[in-house]
Amino acid sequence: MTATAPFRLMALNNAWANATFYAALSRLPDGAFTAPAPGFFGSLKETLNHIWQVDLFYIDALESGGRGRSVYDLAEIDDPVALATAQAEADLRLARFCSGLAETDLSAPRRTERREVIVEERVDALLLHLAQHQVHHRGQAHVQLKFLGVAPPQLDEFYLEYERAPSASAYFA
Repeated sequence: MTATAPFRLMALNNAWANATFYAALSRLPDGAFTAPAPGFFGSLKETLNHIWQVDLFYIDALESGGRGRSVYDLAEIDDPVALATAQAEADLRLARFCSGLAETDLSAPRRTERREVIVEERVDALLLHLAQHQVHHRGQAHVQLKFLGVAPPQLDEFYLEYERAPSASAYFA
C-alpha cells in the first residue's frame, strides 16, 4: 500500500458512511430531523449541518481555496435531502483531493484560518483530523437517529472483505 492510499480509502469510507447514513433518514417521522435529540448539538439537523460545514472548512483549506471561516456563514440546511446532496458534493471533493495526492503532498503545509490567527498545518494531519471529526460526530448522529425512532445503519463494514457491506464493495472496484 502506498503512503497516500489510506487517505484515499478514508475519504471513500467517509463518502460511503455518509450516503448510508443519509439513506436511513428517509425513515424519520415528520418533524424528527429538527426535533430535540441528545448529543453535543441539540438535533440531528444541527449535528449533520456541523459535520457538513466543518468538512467544507477543511476541504477548502486542503484545496487552498481561500474561503476560510466564511464557510460557517452558510445557512444551515433544513431539508435532509438537500443536506444529503450538499454532503455528497463535499464528500466527492474530498475523495477527488485524496485520489490526487502524491506522497510529497502529505507533508505540504496548508493555511487554516482560526478565530484570531492563521495556522499552518500539514496535509496529512488535516486529513487525519477531518476523518476523526467525521467519525466522532457521525457517531453522535447515529445515537440521535436511534433516539428519534429509526434503527441506525451499520457503518463499520467498509474496509474488511469479511462481511463487507455490498454497497461498500463498489468503492473497491
